[in-house]
Amino acid sequence: MTPTTMFAVLLTGHGGYDRLEWREDVPVPVVRDDEVLIRVGAAGVNNTDINTRTAWYSRAVTEGTTAAGAASGLDAARAADSGWTGTPLAFPRIQGADACGRIVEVGRGVARSRIGERVLVEPVFRTAAAHDLRSAIYFGSECDGAFAEFARVPARHAHRIDSSLDDAELASFPCAYSAAENMLTRAGVGAGETVLVTGASGGVGSAAVQLARRRGANVVAIADPAKAADLARLGAARTLARDANPADALGPESVDVVIDVVGGRTFASLLDVLVRGGRYATAGAIAGPVVELDLRTLYLKDLRLLGCTVLEPEVFPNLVGAIERGEIRPLVAARYPLSQIVDAQRAFLEKRHVGKIVLVPPAR
Repeated sequence: MTPTTMFAVLLTGHGGYDRLEWREDVPVPVVRDDEVLIRVGAAGVNNTDINTRTAWYSRAVTEGTTAAGAASGLDAARAADSGWTGTPLAFPRIQGADACGRIVEVGRGVARSRIGERVLVEPVFRTAAAHDLRSAIYFGSECDGAFAEFARVPARHAHRIDSSLDDAELASFPCAYSAAENMLTRAGVGAGETVLVTGASGGVGSAAVQLARRRGANVVAIADPAKAADLARLGAARTLARDANPADALGPESVDVVIDVVGGRTFASLLDVLVRGGRYATAGAIAGPVVELDLRTLYLKDLRLLGCTVLEPEVFPNLVGAIERGEIRPLVAARYPLSQIVDAQRAFLEKRHVGKIVLVPPAR
């Protein structure tokens, strides 16, 4: 029997770590039509969790994602555009964009045979037509997410997975790997192309290295040189230091595609290194969202700039297939109890790890 209350981490408002509250009396979500209730086995930590908590998505914020900002919150905490979609967030909110678990209840319109299925949650929900970007909401932002004992999700976004990997390993995939695969898909990365990946040791970056190499691309990673051996094992042919100028290191117009989650002051140099007709795709800006763009570089080189958030319909099913076939491997850097989410986020922001930090709920 599903209990009526559950444990969860509640985000009580925008701000610092003090806004994360561990509770054991939160009502279990009531499943609705075409939805399923999942008992969460593990949930990953992502930049978006911290950015949402601190109100980083407000246009009033120009700085990157930092340990100081995460600890104290940002000045935009009361901004009307502080949500992921540019609208105010409703509190309290259960965050968490990554979830692996099992279906324990189904709503009307969902086959009861799905009860017991092991699933991964596709983190971007499309409530209308698949290509209607205006209908998309983010798991753990506009609706409650995975930092809880149970989570309610649309049935079509709970994808059955058949894998020998444990819950923490599987929970490392959904957000980071789908973001990376979505950028590679939008950019049309193919075999033989050279792909430059920024922030390559993080969750999305390390996923992009694996997934680009899986497509037959030649991958150049930007990361701390101390992590070069790890990135080489993932498929990077070369690693550049974070403070290196890509055009100086690789030569001008030497990269077909840039996969960027960093932004900030390096943005202009990333466009310089692209070939004519090259593609730039982004799904993050941890070094800062406001960049300098010389429009002459953009139009004289016939570049394509691609913003990537809502997943292409084929991305997540393809990702699940790749996991089941063992074509990509999980990178779990550390596991923390869900109740120690603050420690996990602090470790996440130290950026000493390669891959994902995962939260594991207590067994009941």
